[in-house]
Amino acid sequence: MNFNDSVDLIKNDLVRITQDLVRIKSVQDNPIPGGPFGKGVKDCLEKTLEICSSMGFRTRNVDGYAGYAEWGEGDELIGILVHLDVVPEGSDWSYPPFSGKIVDGKIYGRGTSDNKAPTVSVIHALNILKNSGIKFNKRVRIIFGCNEESGWECIEHYIKKEEIPGYGFTPDGLFPIINSEKGIMKVELSSTFNENNKEDLFKIIRLNGGTASNMVPDYCECKCEYKPELKDVIYSVIEKNKQNKDLNIQMDDRSNRLIIKSKGIAVASSVPEEGKNAIIHLFYILNEMTAGISSSQIEFIRYIIKNIGEEVNGENIGIKMQDDVSGPLTLNLGIADFDQNNGKIILDIRYPVKRTENEIFQLLKNNIQSTKITIEKGKGKKPLFVPDNHFLVGILGKVYEEQTGNKAELISIGGGTYARAFDNFVAFGALFPGREMLAHRKDEYIFIEDLIKMTKIYTFAMKELLEYNN
Repeated sequence: MNFNDSVDLIKNDLVRITQDLVRIKSVQDNPIPGGPFGKGVKDCLEKTLEICSSMGFRTRNVDGYAGYAEWGEGDELIGILVHLDVVPEGSDWSYPPFSGKIVDGKIYGRGTSDNKAPTVSVIHALNILKNSGIKFNKRVRIIFGCNEESGWECIEHYIKKEEIPGYGFTPDGLFPIINSEKGIMKVELSSTFNENNKEDLFKIIRLNGGTASNMVPDYCECKCEYKPELKDVIYSVIEKNKQNKDLNIQMDDRSNRLIIKSKGIAVASSVPEEGKNAIIHLFYILNEMTAGISSSQIEFIRYIIKNIGEEVNGENIGIKMQDDVSGPLTLNLGIADFDQNNGKIILDIRYPVKRTENEIFQLLKNNIQSTKITIEKGKGKKPLFVPDNHFLVGILGKVYEEQTGNKAELISIGGGTYARAFDNFVAFGALFPGREMLAHRKDEYIFIEDLIKMTKIYTFAMKELLEYNN
C-alpha cells in the first residue's frame, strides 16, 4: 500500500475535522460535572473521542482529565501524546480566532498549530495503518491531554489511572526532532502594601496584566488615583506619551482618577525576546508618573523594574546561566495582579537542562532577602534530554530524512512538551523548518500542505515504531 497516496485521498477530512476542533473554544475554565477543565475542554475531548470511536479505535474518557484512542494488539504500548486545550486567544486577530477560516491555503484559529491540527494528523495516520491490513504485535495509543497549557493535571491523572507507554513522541514541537527541553519553573513574588495609604500622592486601585504565565502578556490595565498636587506631573507624562499607539491613558479630572491601558505583543514565554511585555511597559509609565514619590506599591514596582525590566535572561535578578546542551536561561513576567493591599507577579523561567530548580530558587531568595517581598515556588516541570544515540531518535530521524530529503537535526527548546512526562519520549514536529512559529500568538494558523505532509511523516513513523524489535 502507498501510504502517501492514502494521505492525499483524505485531505478534505483532515481539513474538515481540524476546523471542527478549532471551532470548539477549549480554553480552561471553571470545572463542571465530568469536565474538570470546563465546558469547552470537555466538549473538545468528547468530540475527539467520538471521531476516534467512529473510526473503529478503542477509546476511553479518563474522568474528563484526559482520554485515549488505541489500536493494535500485544503487550508493548507506543504512546503518541497530544493536547486539546488551547491558551486564551488574546486580541487583534485578522480573522475570528475560533472560526477555522481558510485563507490562502491556511486554516486560521487558536490551536491550529498548537495542537489540534497535529492531533487530527496522528489520528488519521493511525487510521491509515489500521485500514492497511498489516498485522503488528504492538499497540499504539494516542493520549489526549486536556490542560497541557495550564498545569498538566491531565497527564498526572492519566499516570495514576492508566497504562504508561514504553516510548513514543508528541507532535507538539518542531521538526526534525526535539531531544532536549529546558526545565520550567513558576515563581510568585508578592508584597503586602500599607493598610493606611490614604495620604499617598499616587495610589493603585487595581492592576491586572496577563492571562497565562506561559505567554508574554499583550495587555495590562491599571486604575489609579492621585492627589491634585501631582496633576502637573501626570499631565506631563501623558503629553510625552501621546503618540505611543501601544498606550491609552484616560483621565477623570473631577475625581483625580486614571485608567492606563498598555498593549504588547503576545508570544510563548519560551521565546520572550520575540514579544513585547505590556506589564513592564505599564510599570515604566507608573514609575515616570511617581518620580520622587515613595509608597509600598511604588517600591514594589521599582524593584520589578530594576531586577527584571525588559531583560529576558535573568541577569539583574541574579539567575543568568546557560549550558552547552540547551543554551541560556530565559525569564518572562507573565502575570501581574495588584489591589490597594497586595500585589503579586508570576515569573515563568526556562532553565538549562544541566541546572536545577532548587539552585535557581535559592538565587532568587538571595536577591530578595533584604526586601519585604515574599517568594513562592509553583509547580515546575523537569528538563528533558534524550541522547542522540537513542533508538527512538534514530527511527524518527530516518523517517524524517526519507520523507523530506533533509537532515534530521536535533533541537533544544525552552518550550515544554508532554515528552518530558514519560521516559523515552521526544517531540517530533509538527512545525516545519522555515515556518513562522505562531503558537500562543494572534493569527495562529496551519498550512494545509503542511497538515498533509506531517500526516505522511507520522504514518511512516508509527509504522517503523510498530515494526521495531527492541
